[in-house]
Amino acid sequence: MVSEEMKRLHIVFSGRVQGVGFRYAICQIAEPFDVTGFVRNLWDGDVEIVAEGAQQVLADFLIAVRDSRLARYVTGEQLSWGSAAGEYNEFGIAY
Repeated sequence: MVSEEMKRLHIVFSGRVQGVGFRYAICQIAEPFDVTGFVRNLWDGDVEIVAEGAQQVLADFLIAVRDSRLARYVTGEQLSWGSAAGEYNEFGIAY
């Protein structure tokens, strides 16, 4: 059996993404997915997500975020893919 290579997904969402429960909703969306990493507010008003897992799982997680009620708050998205570093044990909010 061939295992899928682990990847890192880095996303920065801009818009009215702070003060609307965005981070908590992201954690709820992440629960059914086998991903690790974090979501956090940035000083400039954006929200950053770093998630690691199998590429298809991350792609499905991203689709779930984009299809969620959070989409109405997002006006911009910067996305990049990389190799997983394996430094996270779970997914949660970083402060």
